[in-house]
Amino acid sequence: MNTPTSDYLIHQSVYAKQLRPLLPTKAFEPDSSKLIVLLVNAAILLVGWGIAAQLDHWPKALLWLYLPFAVVMGNCVITLLFVGHDMMHGSVIRNRRLVRVITLFSQAVLWMPPTLWKHIHNQTHHNRTNSLKDPDRNFLYREPNSLGKRAQDIITPSSTVTVPGLMLGMLTAWSLYTLRHVIAVLFFSQKECPHVPAQVTVKPAERFQIAAEFAFIVVLHLSLLAYLRFDPIKLILAYFLPIGLGYGGMIFYIYTNHLFCRMTSINDPLVNSVSLKVPKFFDLLHCNFSYHTEHHIFPGLNSDYYPLVRESLAKLYPERMRYVMTVKEAWQLLLTTPRHYLTETMFTDWNGIERVSCPRLIPSSENYRQSMDKENRGTSCIGTEKIAKPSSLVDK
Repeated sequence: MNTPTSDYLIHQSVYAKQLRPLLPTKAFEPDSSKLIVLLVNAAILLVGWGIAAQLDHWPKALLWLYLPFAVVMGNCVITLLFVGHDMMHGSVIRNRRLVRVITLFSQAVLWMPPTLWKHIHNQTHHNRTNSLKDPDRNFLYREPNSLGKRAQDIITPSSTVTVPGLMLGMLTAWSLYTLRHVIAVLFFSQKECPHVPAQVTVKPAERFQIAAEFAFIVVLHLSLLAYLRFDPIKLILAYFLPIGLGYGGMIFYIYTNHLFCRMTSINDPLVNSVSLKVPKFFDLLHCNFSYHTEHHIFPGLNSDYYPLVRESLAKLYPERMRYVMTVKEAWQLLLTTPRHYLTETMFTDWNGIERVSCPRLIPSSENYRQSMDKENRGTSCIGTEKIAKPSSLVDK
């Protein structure tokens, strides 16, 4: 078949239209068996906290025996996010009321109100990936030097991040992500919040709903801390350690999803998103979350079928398969590029000194290399649109 040249961006809907006939009907049906995965992981967390409540009866010399269980609990935190993520996309069950109730509990350990997640992730991020309106994008160099922007500069993997900053980010980035978007929605309804890259708009009733959900989550966490009697040993081993490990595992995936990709005015998942090659064991544990680009083409697809989507893409768009990377390749790109957008295709650091072209550009060809040479002299090609200057997207 004739496919558009690799020198142009292709909208997500085009990929979906061409791939849909190649996938079985069952792939688009909800897979309620993942509810069992969610319940098993939630049960492990509850058992872990139940055991932790008795740690004051353990000999201090044997407290280390709890560490392996804390690691397992950390993985449960990761899995709860990924199953809850799929559920919010409608690929597990489609009863909206039941989804809301279940995800309120499953996402509670993540401090994420489901209604807020629906707006940030489902409605905005997926439709405007790596555009100016995407709340998950990097900050622009020209944006105000807010606290949120500074935090991203300090803790996000980049060519300028320090080892302590990176380690801090692995443990706290998810919490900061949630907190700053909660603040933006609840306290900056009438003006732009400088602490988020892009602000989502919600109705007053939804704002109240988000506030109520967040209050419920706070109560759940305080109840857990009280159940552990605010005991420092119990809190370290059974609360902060597993949750910190879980957040670190989640952000390990999330950092690679889009951060070193170029900005795009046309939502092309094979250009603005990245998928990872990980051992099958981790794909089994984490519901194929490594297939992130495939997910952006079919957000509501049963995640078991993402490998088939990749196989079909390789047949239809062999020249665009650079979106699949090993973990080593992805992290090397993260750690060798700065994290602020100077233009839609160029990164820079906090001071605007280091300048690096986005490594995740449109697949290479002689024509595209020539167009990039032109961009460096003051023009840009995004999709089929000719842009007057390379900063056009970020200057709007």
